[in-house]
Amino acid sequence: MTTTQQPSSMVPSRGARRAQRRAGGAAGGTKALAALAGVALIAVAMWVQSHHMSDLETSDPLVYSGAKGETVDARRFSVRLENVVAAKSIKSGDKTLQTDQIFLILTVKATSALKPYHLGEPVLTTAEGKKFAATDRVDNSLSLASKWVQPDIWRAGQSFFEVPPSALAGATVTYALPGSFLVESYQPEIEIDLGLDEEGARKLATSAQAVYSTDKK
Repeated sequence: MTTTQQPSSMVPSRGARRAQRRAGGAAGGTKALAALAGVALIAVAMWVQSHHMSDLETSDPLVYSGAKGETVDARRFSVRLENVVAAKSIKSGDKTLQTDQIFLILTVKATSALKPYHLGEPVLTTAEGKKFAATDRVDNSLSLASKWVQPDIWRAGQSFFEVPPSALAGATVTYALPGSFLVESYQPEIEIDLGLDEEGARKLATSAQAVYSTDKK
């Protein structure tokens, strides 16, 4: 009677086992790298989305509104519009600036709550939504934006605009903190109504001073 011998199970050699472990380790490393790459892609996508949103949403200011003569408190700083004057020219020292439009001179006072600030340059907005930056023709040292606004101390200064008379009716002026590289949600802004209706704007323009002097008396 012939006995049939069953084949024994094949056992890998030491070299084969080492190769298998290396292959397994490489596969594990590849999986780990793939997972890290996936996390990185998600992070990049979130960064891009947040920055696209910041342009439209997180950069939106928190606006505090008021009228001429009122103290408008924006928590970090407060502003009060004292006076509005129109002029056909501005004299500063031995220099006189002329315009074919009208110079609008705002006398303003400001204070801060906790620390000193330089306010940013103001912006004048018309009833139709047109925006005018403060004029760069007037020496910046005369502007409120050049002065330190200190806690609990009211600092007086002026803002100068060069605009057409048609811009006056319904206009507002906005004061804010200067811009920075950091995007901040709900940065405070103060918007003040100049208090000029159509009749008030017409009277202001027609009674504009021939020369407004910035020289201290």
